[in-house]
Amino acid sequence: MPKVSVIIPTYNRAYLIGRAIQSVLDQSYHDFEIIIIDDGSTDNTEEVVKEFQKKDERIRYIKHKGNKGYPKALNTGIKAARGEYIAFQDSDDEWLPEKLKKQMEVFKNASSDVGVVYTGFLRIEKDKKIYIPPSWVTHKEGNIHKELLKRNFVGTPAAIVKKECFEKTGMFDEYLPCFQDWELWIRISKYYQFRYIAEPLINAYCTPDSISANPEALTRAWKLILKKHLNDIRQNRNLLSRHYSVIGFFLCSQGKLKEGRSYFIKAIISYPCNIKFFLGIFFSFFGARFYNRMLKIKKLIMPDRKD
Repeated sequence: MPKVSVIIPTYNRAYLIGRAIQSVLDQSYHDFEIIIIDDGSTDNTEEVVKEFQKKDERIRYIKHKGNKGYPKALNTGIKAARGEYIAFQDSDDEWLPEKLKKQMEVFKNASSDVGVVYTGFLRIEKDKKIYIPPSWVTHKEGNIHKELLKRNFVGTPAAIVKKECFEKTGMFDEYLPCFQDWELWIRISKYYQFRYIAEPLINAYCTPDSISANPEALTRAWKLILKKHLNDIRQNRNLLSRHYSVIGFFLCSQGKLKEGRSYFIKAIISYPCNIKFFLGIFFSFFGARFYNRMLKIKKLIMPDRKD
């Protein structure tokens, strides 16, 4: 039985997935299996994977009948996993060779209440590289539940999770159009400690078809997360107001000005001390075009990430 199950969901990424698979095979830590979940690809993804399977028996291939979505693919992999620990790799990302080894060394020396070990990573878009988690995240390990209620800073491909965490808290929420990893970490962090390796051990390449580029999906997901974890979030009125204002910002930027203003009003009622909430309402009365022009000076209306 492998110690680690590495799950790679993919959909029509035949031109990229080879790099992702090879970066796992190149790990200095070898006690793992790779589970490729093909979410109904119509390109030659299967052919690419089969070529790797011929060379390495640790690779397993499961194909969905039709496209069921990213979280469903992840959950299929979790159910099929035989390892005690589960890692995730995106089909367009690349692990550095020491990633698994360093994470498993942390688990080896950690207490039993540690459920997740994650690393830093580089988000790469053309020639621009951004290190995640950013410097304004001050509480990166231990009990990070309150920090995760603010925003996500744990990348899915950066994390290794004890399989027991899924048995206790559930798997990825398949109803969320994005932010599935954020919502999962919120749940896991209520019961388990996190450990952080402060090194960029992943290259995460931004692609144009990313769901995070869809503002409607972002808005819908943020609303659902706020609803699911409202009891925890409302313990901090400043934090609650920030969530309302983020949703208001997303809605106004899409031209849904009346609904956006309603969320800014909720933000003001929760925490009236932030002038950005009032500015968000004020600018919305000038129409969507003007509102989006104001994005050029984002600091006037966007929520502060340090709140």
